[in-house]
Amino acid sequence: MQFTSDESATLLRILQWRRDVRHFRPDPVGEAVLERLRATMDCAPSVGNARPWRVIRVDDPGLRVAVRANFSRCNAEAAKLYTGDKHAEYLALKLAGLEIAPVQLAVFNVMHPEAGHGLGRQTLPETLRQSTAMAIHTLWLAARAENLGLGMVSILEPHDIEALLGVPEDWEFAAYLCLGHPEFMDDTPLLHRAGWQENTQTEWPRR
Repeated sequence: MQFTSDESATLLRILQWRRDVRHFRPDPVGEAVLERLRATMDCAPSVGNARPWRVIRVDDPGLRVAVRANFSRCNAEAAKLYTGDKHAEYLALKLAGLEIAPVQLAVFNVMHPEAGHGLGRQTLPETLRQSTAMAIHTLWLAARAENLGLGMVSILEPHDIEALLGVPEDWEFAAYLCLGHPEFMDDTPLLHRAGWQENTQTEWPRR
């Protein structure tokens, strides 16, 4: 299979326009679209084909309220790390789309999966977490190609979320994802627009 320069340009546009979305419309996402996204996530690479990611779709209103409460507590603690202008800037940031995002997914990582039979992870077991991260990124790009937005909420207490959702002991919380139609879409990251942090160029030094 040979891809064209137009397809390469399309991929680059998807990458450039992938945003960590916090502002959602409440419109529902069709089940057919969600099934395409689920199937696309299956295409993600993983060490030894271990496929260690596990995903729970969080629909229950009570569970969503509990997740928002956990976020509020953790966010208040995180704000204490900053002082002066940086503290005010932090408080002004919108760091989650938990109130409105119609689809919410809790992603977990299994650190000792039977799948893969241990291939490729004996000296670097962290590759299991890396595999789950790649699955999330695959979903992120697929969502953007469907003209949807995805945001990752990292300001949560992992053990609380594991307990809240009653997952098996060997499931490790990886990410909480908000998915839906964005209120707006542009190619400027939120943290750039807010003046928090610009991108730095990736260097490939020679040795």
